Amino acid sequence: MRRDFLKSCGLAGLSLAVPYVPPAAAEPIRPAEPYPGPYYVVFNASGGWDTTYLMDPKGISGINRLYREGDIRTQGAHRFAPNQKHATGGMSNEEFYAEFGAELLTFNGLDYSTNNHSPGARYMATGKLDSLAYPTFAALVAACRGATCPIAFLTFGNYSATGNLVAMSRVPYLPSLRTIANADAISGNTRTPFHDPFALERIEAALAAHHASRATQPRLPRVERGENMLYAAQVNSQALQRVTQYIPASIPKERLAQQAEIALASFKAGVCVSANLSIGQFDSHANNDKDQMKLIPELLAGVAYLLRRAGELKIREQLVVIIQSEMGRTPNYNAGNGKDHWSIGSALFLGRGIRGNRVLGATDGQQFAAAFDPAKLVVSPETGIRIRPEHLHQALREFAGIADHPMSQKFPLDVKAPNRLHQFFG
Repeated sequence: MRRDFLKSCGLAGLSLAVPYVPPAAAEPIRPAEPYPGPYYVVFNASGGWDTTYLMDPKGISGINRLYREGDIRTQGAHRFAPNQKHATGGMSNEEFYAEFGAELLTFNGLDYSTNNHSPGARYMATGKLDSLAYPTFAALVAACRGATCPIAFLTFGNYSATGNLVAMSRVPYLPSLRTIANADAISGNTRTPFHDPFALERIEAALAAHHASRATQPRLPRVERGENMLYAAQVNSQALQRVTQYIPASIPKERLAQQAEIALASFKAGVCVSANLSIGQFDSHANNDKDQMKLIPELLAGVAYLLRRAGELKIREQLVVIIQSEMGRTPNYNAGNGKDHWSIGSALFLGRGIRGNRVLGATDGQQFAAAFDPAKLVVSPETGIRIRPEHLHQALREFAGIADHPMSQKFPLDVKAPNRLHQFFG
């Protein structure tokens, strides 16, 4: 009865849950139709990135020590900090903007309204600072667009609340993905199946009939939920088999590249809608420059890997990529050559439907956010407002076409119409 599917999940050290699909009485189980896209990827620079070493350069007043104002580089509409001489591995800003600047939308001067990690991560993920109940955007869009996908919302860490709308799936390693994708085979090896196709069909028909008969019987809610979860796992294990052909033979060494491969294989197989990717250690209270010059290039290399590999899989045009952090770093150094928490930062966007080569918003010479007109999309001290995460999330919901979905309506962002970002993504 495919109990080995759930057993394999436990042995692989992963968390996997799948949505409940109501059965057709006594019919053979059929896998869900592949989800065709778009696919949403959120990169989280966990800990608080130094935006002045990436997309919001200053080079004045001692804010940075590795470059001066005259060293700031440009690529199209973008201004960015030069770091090619200082980057430790990964991808330099110069290389990143040369390859992706034409597709990139930057927003500077984002007001996080907090300089604490936990609420900041929650706020950036959900658009709601004062609630623990709200889902992340990645979870919400998965629930609205493909809740029946076996691993609709995939997460590798950082804040990942679902609002109880969709299951949260964790697949930490590529071998784990192969194991769960081939749950009917011993250790995920398709050459050694537990059952032949004829036996599987009989088992599936029996399971469908049994579940349909149980649906008419009174059961305790806990028992009913458990049986539904088990049945959903049995239904969707066939759909997961599509992932196998997209799992690479060799495993990349970089942590973000490994996460990207798992997400992209799941996207390509049509079993996943969104993925929450994460890289930590940005909290550079000591040795800010050294830490940021290691982590920012690593982050950019991970984004580049995802985009290039998606091109090889022919799904790049279906990707929507969000790159964010829960806070910025102060415009001054502390006694330990580090930078502390700062409640002003930036966010990056690129992908399907996003008009690139644009920089919106700004910070002043002391790294304070400039007022921004949400209708005209320009900095304006007279008509502007402070742009906070809920404004970006409202724009994301509208961009994804889920703002009016009943699931979105359950979690309102309370952004009044005059304050909504008008055609923010182009």
